[in-house]
Amino acid sequence: MPHAKNAKAANDADWSNPPKSLRALRVLRVRHKTMAYLELKNVSKGFGANGTRAEVLRDINLTVEKGEFVAIVGFSGAGKTTLISLICGLLQPDSGSLTLNNLEITQPGPDRGIVFQNYSLLPWLSVFENIFLAVNQCFPNWTTARKIEHTEKFIAMVNLTPARNKRPHELSGGMRQRVSVARALAMDPQILLLDEPLSALDALTRSTLQDEISRIWQENKKTVVLITNDPDEGIYLADRIIPLSAGPGATLGPSIPVDLPRPRDRKALNHEPRFKEIRRQVIEYLLNSRGERHAAVTKKLILPDIEPEDLNLPKQLRSGRAPVRRSEIKKETVEIS
Repeated sequence: MPHAKNAKAANDADWSNPPKSLRALRVLRVRHKTMAYLELKNVSKGFGANGTRAEVLRDINLTVEKGEFVAIVGFSGAGKTTLISLICGLLQPDSGSLTLNNLEITQPGPDRGIVFQNYSLLPWLSVFENIFLAVNQCFPNWTTARKIEHTEKFIAMVNLTPARNKRPHELSGGMRQRVSVARALAMDPQILLLDEPLSALDALTRSTLQDEISRIWQENKKTVVLITNDPDEGIYLADRIIPLSAGPGATLGPSIPVDLPRPRDRKALNHEPRFKEIRRQVIEYLLNSRGERHAAVTKKLILPDIEPEDLNLPKQLRSGRAPVRRSEIKKETVEIS
């Protein structure tokens, strides 16, 4: 490929003879700058027709690097699930663009694995069969033995080997969510999307699965976007935490790096000044955004063409009368001399 060879030689020449001018150096830096792995540019999304339309997200800009764990935290109803659905390709933006690995996102695909809030398991299939179904769809050219081995690997990763033959109704909520995580990871997606996956669990189970997700991420280093309404969860798991302002017209706030060493000790974090500072920044932004947003919805009300009954009249005068319509009321002006 002569063109590629020439381009490489030109690039090597550029860096072997660094420019003296600051402007030329900036040009080279832009040329060699790596593209963001996941990028959202000026994304907006609303629902409803004119007059009753609700703008859910406004001017969303987000960049996520490969292998990064990013948490987006916000109030319930702010538009977090709408945002994750846009990244997943289940929804299309009204404006703006979304790209993954420099390819535009236009529909769902196996390059994005998602874990929903409600498990979304097929109730008639076992743990093994739910995960194997995803593996079979994503890797049709693999041999059956390789598919089985791959499935068993991810069942073991979430510590569900003893329950591999159980169906969802035989599992606890935490175990079901582990199946969902294993299924998403078994697809070997480029990015893992977690839509409040632990919100329906009790506090103890939630803490246990947070530890499991942290351990799995450190083993796989997948690119992860976590949606949550718990700032502590986002800080504990992520490399960066970004608050989503209150709706309507929610937008992303400042990106706050979570520069805390891994693996993280949950007990030690509660006494860590940096943890407290990050939490303060996130909560302060969220509370301020809620105070600044005042939604006003204007609707045209069409009242029925019926006059209310005058309850001050005697009962005998009111009984047996048909409803009086406003359009039937006639007004007369009588001059009295």
